[in-house]
Amino acid sequence: MDTTNTCSNCQHEISINFCPNCGQKKFKRIDKKYLKDEIQYTLLHTNKGFFYTVKNLLKNPGKTAREFVEGNRVNHYKPILMVFVLSGISLFILNKIIGNNEITMTSIEQMQLKPVFNVQKFQGFLSSYTPLLMLLSIPIQSIFTKIAFHKWEHNYYEHVVINAFFLSYITLINIIITYPILFLLKGTPQLYFIVQQIMTYMVMFLGVGWFFKGVYANRPFGDVILRLLLLVGISMVLFIILSVGAGIVVAIFFKEHLQQMLVV
Repeated sequence: MDTTNTCSNCQHEISINFCPNCGQKKFKRIDKKYLKDEIQYTLLHTNKGFFYTVKNLLKNPGKTAREFVEGNRVNHYKPILMVFVLSGISLFILNKIIGNNEITMTSIEQMQLKPVFNVQKFQGFLSSYTPLLMLLSIPIQSIFTKIAFHKWEHNYYEHVVINAFFLSYITLINIIITYPILFLLKGTPQLYFIVQQIMTYMVMFLGVGWFFKGVYANRPFGDVILRLLLLVGISMVLFIILSVGAGIVVAIFFKEHLQQMLVV
């Protein structure tokens, strides 16, 4: 039997690259090219995949998310995995190349700000778990966008995918624009700290408008902005409620640990 034209899984005859019966890929002997192709596909899916999605996110992020939700997916990188990959790259640049933690602590000392909590430990925690925190934020953020864009085409699970693309887009903008600026300001910690805060909010607020304008291109831009303002309002109210609740929980149940974290 000619194994090159017979499915290794179900023995169905194959005349194309995949078995029409079970989907098994046509037999190909493992060699150097095979391993190279597999590594490329697994890590970056560079036969379009990763770089294709990056290019489209930079050109029109909202349209890219909308088309993926509508079924145009074969050439795109998986959106949830995209968040992990880009946040890992972002984390490496921010902390290993720029040295964000050290610069932030220096700026706080120079501005003679006495933090209530051990900022260095807190930032260390955030830095260590940034990819996980970003992933965990997607389901929560999707609740907000689902409420804000209620009855506008998409269900909750589609909002999860949309928000994964949004976080990827914001991370890309930070990598390309924000981080080079911060790198140039490494020698001036106070200015670095101020610019970092300004850029963070600027990228987020400008980015969210441009992104959702593309997602809902068939809707009036004014209506999109109004719903984004509703989204911001919902987020702020919930943030205040959670902050107060977390403060009460910490004060009641973790008093001893809180005292250990206070700066002497």
